Amino acid sequence: MYIEKLKRRIQPVINIYHLFRAVIANLLYSFPSRKLTIIGVSGTDGKTTTTHLIHHVLNKYSRKSCMVSSISAYVNGRSLETSLHVTTPDSFKIQRLLKKAVNGKDKYFIFESTSHALDQHRLWGIYFDVSVITNITSEHLDYHKEFHRYTRAKAKLLLNSAIAIINRDDTSYDILSEYLKKRKKRYFTYSLTKKADFNFDTAKKLNISIEEFNNYNFLSAYSVLRSLKIPEKDIISGFTSFKLPEGRVETVFNKDYRIIIDFAHTPNSFENILKSIYKIKKNRIIHIFGSAGLRDAVKRPLLGRVSSKYSDVIILTEEDYRTEDPERIMEEIAKGLNSNFKFIEAKDLSFNSRNVYTKIINRAEAVRKAISIATNGDILIFTGKSHEKSLARGKIEYPWNEKRTILKFLKK
Repeated sequence: MYIEKLKRRIQPVINIYHLFRAVIANLLYSFPSRKLTIIGVSGTDGKTTTTHLIHHVLNKYSRKSCMVSSISAYVNGRSLETSLHVTTPDSFKIQRLLKKAVNGKDKYFIFESTSHALDQHRLWGIYFDVSVITNITSEHLDYHKEFHRYTRAKAKLLLNSAIAIINRDDTSYDILSEYLKKRKKRYFTYSLTKKADFNFDTAKKLNISIEEFNNYNFLSAYSVLRSLKIPEKDIISGFTSFKLPEGRVETVFNKDYRIIIDFAHTPNSFENILKSIYKIKKNRIIHIFGSAGLRDAVKRPLLGRVSSKYSDVIILTEEDYRTEDPERIMEEIAKGLNSNFKFIEAKDLSFNSRNVYTKIINRAEAVRKAISIATNGDILIFTGKSHEKSLARGKIEYPWNEKRTILKFLKK
């Protein structure tokens, strides 16, 4: 408790340090962002897919688009590994990538922007031509402490943009719109259900196949692209050839049963993906997941509640438990499970198991067990790790590859 209070007190001092670094980085690289069209994407869920969508269309349209996302960076026509366990890199890396884009005569640069990066001034010196907030739900409250502070951190991106776009259908709309109005900031809206500046009907007319959980990602990308005056025909052409990025609703096996990996790690993202999978399931949904240690603990029972709403079998496991007790994390998730879910030992899981959950700390063992009980028509969904290449146990990052681990046990 004392350490948490200390961190809260010194965070403003740390943020000043980050601001100082950002100023120096901009001066060192001569403010390269001023020579590019800068696009910002933030939100709790959907940032990566929206970023990749915008990049895909712009690159198809002009061949001059760059981006930084939680998966990788793409500059001068080449994909670069950021080698970081964060979405928005350090100020010096950001400015170096921007300078590289300018030198390569690129035109557009898209940033997947986190609330941490915005709060810590890592993006200082960059003025955005267009920015969009996908949604805001309870997350990162270990850092921001209160939801309105988390929302204000996201809003910094909008205030620092020529064109600001927000989701009219999201629960954050009232807070964001009021906050922007008080600061006399004009904004635009997008919606699937209400009157807004952007309503994406073209996809329906042209029969573009978009999974329900991705509707808002496509619509937010569409809103940004139209704001940039990209012709609708070019947007539609880009959308039709788009493939989801690595680890986003990625099917890694689909024969007698199906295995999907996804980065979902919030109650909202669980709701979106599990609801869509539930509509197509033929037998059981087996959900394998955990929750990160030293992170927003409030959401843990909510994760359990949403998963048990759609799943038939739940296997709780590790997900970067860091210095927390993984058993305790799993217990906190289990508190939210529907009352009809009963705990059984992992050894008792079978092809017929339903409305049960178990706990297997070791994620590789959880993968092995899930595959061993899969039968015809089942959908196995692994969430939380997806594209990430490490598992944090204690203070050590151990190598991890979700897809490779699944394929290894499938061969066995």
